[in-house]
Amino acid sequence: MQNKIEHLGIAVKSLENSQKVFQDILGVDAYKKESVESEFVNTLFFKIGESKIELLEPTSEQSTIHKFIEKKGEGIHHIAFDVTDIYAEMQRLQDLGYTLLNKEPKKGADNKLICFIHPKSSNGVLIELCQEIK
Repeated sequence: MQNKIEHLGIAVKSLENSQKVFQDILGVDAYKKESVESEFVNTLFFKIGESKIELLEPTSEQSTIHKFIEKKGEGIHHIAFDVTDIYAEMQRLQDLGYTLLNKEPKKGADNKLICFIHPKSSNGVLIELCQEIK
């Protein structure tokens, strides 16, 4: 079961250019910048109340974010849900027939374990499950 929407992931070509846009629109400064080398991305987080926006900038042509931008342009990449037990949630969804993009959770940005559900299983929307690392 999902606890809440954890964040929306937005693919951008440049964090530097996009940071000002989102600061202007949201009226807040980013609170965290982080590189996730295993995913070939730099991330920048904004928080409004309990909601977060994650900007994702590719650092390599190997990045899925780079491929996404090449195919679809900048924009909403995924929606992430906070879960209490990512292993149990992954098993529950697999048992219901959903296709997961990774067999085990992996370390993501913002101190989270993450797993993605293939968009073909979820009406074309890339879904991320994430759990805070204690």
